[in-house]
Amino acid sequence: MNSCLHYQPQMDLHYGTIIGVEALIRRNSPQSWLVSPARFIPVAEDSGLIVPIGAWVPGEACRQARAWQDAGLPPFVVAVNLSAVQFKRVDLVNTVNNALVLSELDSEWLELELTESIMIQDAEATLEMVRRLKALGVKMSVDDFGTGYSSLAYLKRFAVDKLKIDQSFIRDLVTDPDDAAIVRAIIQMAHSLKLKTIAEGVETEELANLLRIFHCDEIQGYWFARPMPGDQLEVFVRTHLAL
Repeated sequence: MNSCLHYQPQMDLHYGTIIGVEALIRRNSPQSWLVSPARFIPVAEDSGLIVPIGAWVPGEACRQARAWQDAGLPPFVVAVNLSAVQFKRVDLVNTVNNALVLSELDSEWLELELTESIMIQDAEATLEMVRRLKALGVKMSVDDFGTGYSSLAYLKRFAVDKLKIDQSFIRDLVTDPDDAAIVRAIIQMAHSLKLKTIAEGVETEELANLLRIFHCDEIQGYWFARPMPGDQLEVFVRTHLAL
């Protein structure tokens, strides 16, 4: 398939521990450099290649997660993004279940990320799909939260576990009072619904400290770690545990 997965660590803001990673697909070019998902995912969706890619990613992510556990790393969640195209396919539940079974990974260590736009497109069919996926025991999160038009009713009905605050609100958090107000409101709302929050795109210690004050649960971004291949991630985790 000429693709690979890189993994970006996610950190618990209060304890400083690695609580998970996000699996991010990379595509190798003929010149041996990695193509950004922002460039090839839209093409893959238009061409239909997103279907085999979407079937491969959960399996590879689960295989890697199990390999890390077998190598002696403490278990942590691996998050996988789901596209709108995948949600329209009736075999998504089987794809996820097969990924777990073949890798012998407990379902509690897999998290599936869906965007707000997926939630509001054919909501009833999507809700049924989420219920079937949750029945497998996996976690569900809402990616890029704040950029769509989902309501509190959607969050309650879909019974997700975590909100991922879009980096567009995080980038200027320190200098923009409006962004600060939005992020604080999202965190408070999430906690009132017993949901965890994770901020993406955290690139400075100042941002991390402010999010800690806001009681955000987790962060992800270049300040903590960049995405990296599976073998480098293992070294990173072992080094972090030794600190």
